[in-house]
Amino acid sequence: MTKIGLEIHGYLNTKEKLFCGCKSLHGIKHAKPNTNICPICTAQPGSKPSLPNKSAIEKAIQIALIFGCKINTKLTWQRKHYDWPDLPKGFQNTLSGTYAVPVGENGKFFGKNITECHLEEDPAAWNPSTGEIDYNKSGSPLIEIVTAPDFKNSEEVHEWLNQMIITLDYIKAIDKKSGIKADVNVSINGGKRIEIKNLNSLTNIKASIEYEIERQKNPSEIPKEQETRMFDENKGITIKMRSKEETQDYRFISEPDLPVINITKQKIKIIKSHLPETPQEKLKKLIKKYEISKKDAEIITKKLEIVEFFEKVVAKISSSMAIPWIMIELLSVLNYNKKNLDDPDIDIKAEHFIELLDMVKDKKITELKAKEILRKFIPKSFPVAERLGEHAKIVSESVIEKICGKVIEENKKAVEDYKKGKKESLNFLIGQVMRLSNKRADYRSVKEMLEKALRD
Repeated sequence: MTKIGLEIHGYLNTKEKLFCGCKSLHGIKHAKPNTNICPICTAQPGSKPSLPNKSAIEKAIQIALIFGCKINTKLTWQRKHYDWPDLPKGFQNTLSGTYAVPVGENGKFFGKNITECHLEEDPAAWNPSTGEIDYNKSGSPLIEIVTAPDFKNSEEVHEWLNQMIITLDYIKAIDKKSGIKADVNVSINGGKRIEIKNLNSLTNIKASIEYEIERQKNPSEIPKEQETRMFDENKGITIKMRSKEETQDYRFISEPDLPVINITKQKIKIIKSHLPETPQEKLKKLIKKYEISKKDAEIITKKLEIVEFFEKVVAKISSSMAIPWIMIELLSVLNYNKKNLDDPDIDIKAEHFIELLDMVKDKKITELKAKEILRKFIPKSFPVAERLGEHAKIVSESVIEKICGKVIEENKKAVEDYKKGKKESLNFLIGQVMRLSNKRADYRSVKEMLEKALRD
């Protein structure tokens, strides 16, 4: 029997580090090394930690609540000792360990048990090849989510993590641009537990699990003791790093420089009341309230900014019209520009999008012209009515007939090809009319006029 458990780490979306006022700049690769530091986060002699970051504690509580965990009201910091160059103090401040009480425990998410969610500080970045240490992220607040060994295969893990990432994105507690890291624990047939450290993508998590299960099935590779391994993504194999530390190896003690954190039931109640709907709740709501298909609802609910935008739009526009314009047109424009709707340099307002669709619905502009305008909404949308003169639909049939006549006259070969049975030539002629009309002519009208003219 295969047992798989996860220890998932994510950077909390805070402005400052956990115990000092330095900016939490994890994930910013271009930041000059060792420029975002102070005596506290580099453990200079005599330095003491400040009181823990209030925002980090609240976000940790949000995460624990979203997973249905029981929130503990008295939290005691522990010192977790280990000797690595990336840990300047020689210990890590954490709310985990032998005597610790985690922020939340005994939760459940998508059928898998959450053992605990706890808060801790991040170590520095150590490059073992050069020996260089960058303390910019030292002390950044981390959430660790620990599951029970409830997973049986890599597919279960992959799907569960996908759902977890989408859900955490809804409460905006995790810095999604920095991603997550996971330690994966694998054992089969009651054998010793193997931990695979620092997996930084869903692809690597899935591949490492599949390799490790097959490796442990080999009689000569059956683990005799717990060990920690790393995953070589180039070779697709796991490699032994060291024997797995036991809890006592970390020599946990209570942190004398930090007070116990007291969390009132009233505080927990307030935080819970401000939690947004989960993706699962949104999914049910979209299907029932707006009568859209489950498939469409699943796509829309994958990103909070998209589903919130959708709900603003369908307050004024029918869902049957809004869905293709958001799911196909808007998303394709964003993807082409390699942008997300919630990027700080993107400002597409729902009211401008609604105005655009209203003009299509009222036949004031053509669909092709609307798609062209939508592309101009990057990076910032604008009131379409202000530019209606240059985009307005051509309603005069005589004007459209004149343009069609010009296209026929200038493209005699395409006309001959069409009359010989090459139906695709008609699309070429329609395209020429749309070009000359600056996409302001109605596609169906142009098609009908050209067909009529070519029959005569």
